[in-house]
Amino acid sequence: MIRAYFFDMDGTLMDSEILWVEAVQAMVQDWGYPMSHEEALAVAYGTCWPGIYEEIRKRYPAVHLSDEALGAAVQPYFEKLLESRDVRIASSVELLKRLSETYPVAIVSGSYRYDIAACVEIMGVASHISFFLGHEDYHPGKPHPACYQLAAQRLELSPAQCLVFEDSTVGITAAKAAGMRCIALARPDRPRQDVSQADSVLEDLACFNVAKHETESGKGF
Repeated sequence: MIRAYFFDMDGTLMDSEILWVEAVQAMVQDWGYPMSHEEALAVAYGTCWPGIYEEIRKRYPAVHLSDEALGAAVQPYFEKLLESRDVRIASSVELLKRLSETYPVAIVSGSYRYDIAACVEIMGVASHISFFLGHEDYHPGKPHPACYQLAAQRLELSPAQCLVFEDSTVGITAAKAAGMRCIALARPDRPRQDVSQADSVLEDLACFNVAKHETESGKGF
């Protein structure tokens, strides 16, 4: 029986993954290096922050910045983009609010906590979530299951009692490795991710049927 729901943030609740792509591209170009949109997608889309950091360091070895320093460097670019457009995924946010009326709900993200806090405010979901976990709260990052294992521990639940909403390959891998059921959000207007490990794939979380998945989980699915 599902007793809690966990939401990834970037790409699942907020269409912010594309903002990270644009932010990384702008930052690298300001360093004086050419970076195409396709290259930026390869670096930043569907990747948690440690993965983005490692890829940037690999591609630009002359850039001697720590994980934290690079995060601080890209932050102004991301914030400027975030202020310029509404990137809430309305149906996903609505599902979170609806589920929170009956179940504990948490956000489990690979972003920094201050970014998550800003997005929680933008979405207006502070009163709807039990907690959120960010980059600083666990190690290693997705695709390792540490983040979802910690979330279940916080609620004193077994992994089998938790269901995850994710959009990225690394996130789905993390959820399944943690022993949780996972619903993949695969929006048709966004770059494709490998969602083959997910228990179900939806183009819009408005289509999520709570009763259906409660029945399936009760059968040990």
